[in-house]
Amino acid sequence: MLKIVVSAVALAAAAVAPAMALEVTKAASVAAPPATVWKTIGGFCGIGDWHPVVEKCALSKQGAKQQRTLSLKGGGTIQEEEQARDDAAMSYTYTILESPLPVSDYKSTISVAKDGSGSKVTWTGSFKAKGAPDAKAQDVIGGVYDAGLKGISDKAK
Repeated sequence: MLKIVVSAVALAAAAVAPAMALEVTKAASVAAPPATVWKTIGGFCGIGDWHPVVEKCALSKQGAKQQRTLSLKGGGTIQEEEQARDDAAMSYTYTILESPLPVSDYKSTISVAKDGSGSKVTWTGSFKAKGAPDAKAQDVIGGVYDAGLKGISDKAK
């Protein structure tokens, strides 16, 4: 009987435990110096110029934090908030506030570093799947990153 109670308690604890965060990291080499790449992507609304699915980016402020509203080609919007910025280190971190993407608790950092005669752009995010299996959420975010990194590579020359 005690064994059954212990098993039930363990099962209940597992059911209410927070889901583990998923992670996706993508990186790309860009044939341009880091300063050129950062100039392309460093502005919080710069994503509107280099990400192929973003039709328009609008900046706003909430207190001291910058927010951006991304209008997506084909419809839909994503609202994001900048959490940290380090122009000297060429990186910024942001969270998603509202989105049609199958994720919640999303936090991401994009950064630029020297890589030989060019640059390496790294985009990493952590999140929980929402309304989709973990693998599907990871695939969607990975696709967003891949498309964006290709856009950066094409734009930053």
